[in-house]
Amino acid sequence: MAKIKKKKRLKLIPFLLLILVIAGIVFLIDVLLDSRVENIVIKGNKIVTDQQVIDEAKLSDYPSFYKTTSYAIKKALEKNYFIKEVKVKKSFYHVLTIEIKEYKVLLKKETTGKLVLENMNEVTTTQDIPYTVPRLINEVPNSKYKELLKNLLKVKSNVRSSISEFYYDPNEFDKDRFLLYMDDGNSVYLTLTKFRMINYYNDVLPQLDGKKGILYLDSGNHFQIMEN
Repeated sequence: MAKIKKKKRLKLIPFLLLILVIAGIVFLIDVLLDSRVENIVIKGNKIVTDQQVIDEAKLSDYPSFYKTTSYAIKKALEKNYFIKEVKVKKSFYHVLTIEIKEYKVLLKKETTGKLVLENMNEVTTTQDIPYTVPRLINEVPNSKYKELLKNLLKVKSNVRSSISEFYYDPNEFDKDRFLLYMDDGNSVYLTLTKFRMINYYNDVLPQLDGKKGILYLDSGNHFQIMEN
């Protein structure tokens, strides 16, 4: 007796459903990954503008929130010589928060036109600096120059910004002496070993009774009134 072969029915419906589910998942992932940055919050920057941060981090067209990595943003921004440190935080509603820490600008060298940063780098730039930068008018021997920068870094920001310009002004007794011209019209003589005494400048001012003159902090502490 001949055997009757049963035809196997293909289970098309479950197979099609599986394909649809996979396609739906792929579609949702693609849509999710293509979700764009909605808001960019930038903090801590004074020298580098918000627009510079956005442009240098390649965020100007508000790219994919998920495809844009914090690492890539950090590396791009750390190429800017004013930027010392970058922290990037991603949060709900596709918000990017970028925290910037900048290098302090210690002085401007009038002999070269360059700005000198706290990491000792010298940069040529047309960037606006939002605070007063002391101008070093003349050349300083290398050994003295390094000590000068170390001392300037220890000067309070508000005091450093009150220095208009200064000179290396050694005499026969002191090869470490500098003459500082303050923006209030007073002058200060300092030596490298006592340079941090300038931090007390604002405390000394009330004792001068509004008089203008020269404050000697290099040898002894006395004030010579400027003659009219």
